[in-house]
Amino acid sequence: MLEFMPLMLFAVVCVVLMAGYPVALSLSGTALGFAGLGLGLQALGIDAHFDPIFLAAFPNRLYGIMTNQTLLAVPLFVLMGVLLEKSKVAETLLDAMALLFGALRGGLGISVTLVGMLLAASTGIVGATVVTMGLLSLPTMLKRGYSPALATGTICATGTLGQIIPPSIALVLLGDVLSSAYQQAQLDMGIFSPKTVSVGDLFLGALVPGLILVALYIVYVALIAWFRPQAAPAADRQELMAEIGHRGSLFTLLLKGLIPPILLIVAVLGSILGGFATPTEASAVGAFGALILALAYRRLDIATLRDVLRTTTHVTSMVFLILIGAALFSLTFRAYGGEELVGHLFDGMPGGVVGATLIVMLVIFLLGFILDFIEITFVVVPIVGPVLLAMGLDPIWLGIMIAINLQTSFLTPPFGFALFYLRGVAPASVSTATIYRGVLPFILIQLGMLVALAFFPGLATWLPGWLQ
Repeated sequence: MLEFMPLMLFAVVCVVLMAGYPVALSLSGTALGFAGLGLGLQALGIDAHFDPIFLAAFPNRLYGIMTNQTLLAVPLFVLMGVLLEKSKVAETLLDAMALLFGALRGGLGISVTLVGMLLAASTGIVGATVVTMGLLSLPTMLKRGYSPALATGTICATGTLGQIIPPSIALVLLGDVLSSAYQQAQLDMGIFSPKTVSVGDLFLGALVPGLILVALYIVYVALIAWFRPQAAPAADRQELMAEIGHRGSLFTLLLKGLIPPILLIVAVLGSILGGFATPTEASAVGAFGALILALAYRRLDIATLRDVLRTTTHVTSMVFLILIGAALFSLTFRAYGGEELVGHLFDGMPGGVVGATLIVMLVIFLLGFILDFIEITFVVVPIVGPVLLAMGLDPIWLGIMIAINLQTSFLTPPFGFALFYLRGVAPASVSTATIYRGVLPFILIQLGMLVALAFFPGLATWLPGWLQ
């Protein structure tokens, strides 16, 4: 019974999290409780298979977290996203795209998809993108006669693109964790000059699958508009301009609302993909650029700046506190021999590495219903990552599979986080069942993307390998 203590530790922390306790305190509190139990059993002369030497590494682990240059990108990317959100750059961007495509059948849906992609590349926060798009575009789409299911499904699906479109906060955190897991896997295999995988590699790997997903979303909306014109009717451009309140030409609005955010995103991504800057350095460029944009649009005052800094501090503190709790949880898990137990379980699975990967993907998908990507990245990936990578999986491919898997679970009824976010801002006339029905085609698209990646890993690994 005591040899299964690592699995009991994992099960207990899931129960505590589902009970509604704060994530960081749940991780650290459960880990300390089980560590105390292991020490107590050993004091009584009972072999609990617990090695307390692992806990002695916690101060060094804590120091490593606080001095990690890669993780410095988190507060800067959060600052960039919150600045663009609070200064209403997203609103101007959506107005420009709606006027550009709105006169076409399905044009508003295509506009929402493209703006969602750009917001994903600038904010990287699923909740913020879904809520922003829900508040700004859902009333307009419904007023223009769009099917409520198509409108809500498009908003939810494009909102989750923040998981996969770089520069994504999820990819920053996942890249840092996978880098450690990859080095540990190589050391376990006797490779004492291990290769590394960087956040930039993960950004490169996510670019092609992310753009394919965006293209598939647009194709789906266009097909619905073609075969069911009443579900995605064309809007009158003059009415849209009157509704928006824009008095100048379409070119002026595009120049003001579309070009600056795109230039900012190109500067951030281009500097990373071109090798001119690390993700951390590029995040500083993005935050500074977002500040300049907010000032140029005259939408940054002291009250807004205070709100932006408060939100950024709140999100960053949450991320780092969860990371500290996850580090303590991981050390306790390893102290009980959890890595060896997971390795034995995976080795005994039918299908070898394929069977083990399928089980891990299923578990991550189900955990995505109850845990946010931060908890899964910091708790689950350090446990299963070294074992799977030691079995020969490519770290970039594994990272992109996990990211798209989580993106899909955030969309899946009845527990998907994106559905809850949209339900909170959608009008009462839009039922929850309608939202669930609307996301189903997008879930199938994302599952198809996962299958395509499974059979064609080069979709994720080709670009990083080509640019190295």
